[in-house]
Amino acid sequence: MLLSKSCVYGLRAALYLAAKNDGEYHSLREMSEELNISFHFLTKILQQLTSDGLMESYKGPNGGVKLSEKGKKATLFDMVIAIDGPGLFTQCALGLPGCGSQEPCPLHESWIDTRASIENMLRRTTLIKIAEEGKAKHFRLTAEGKFSW
Repeated sequence: MLLSKSCVYGLRAALYLAAKNDGEYHSLREMSEELNISFHFLTKILQQLTSDGLMESYKGPNGGVKLSEKGKKATLFDMVIAIDGPGLFTQCALGLPGCGSQEPCPLHESWIDTRASIENMLRRTTLIKIAEEGKAKHFRLTAEGKFSW
């Protein structure tokens, strides 16, 4: 898998909020149940996205999280960078230090093109665009298909 489990779960949670797109705070407990993600793991991921300014949190009985104004404009690339950092777009596919045109690994040439294609797709795709497509096409966000748009 190219993205970490944290990143995949963070993207799913962000898409959940983008699909709601109601400006309301949503309970982390509810999100973890609907998305089938461990509550504590989800909390840690969303803290990361909140500290990066992509989400806002509110504590208390009616607390939860929602996309910030920055988050509403975010691309999938913004989310990946916030959670996993730039490694996917800078590191060797085989994890070899110093991999480059001078000392390439066996996947170097292919990985450069693939990596650029992935980065381009992530940069041009917004959370809101994917959420709108998800609603229109009834995509799923869980293995069980529990979450309905």
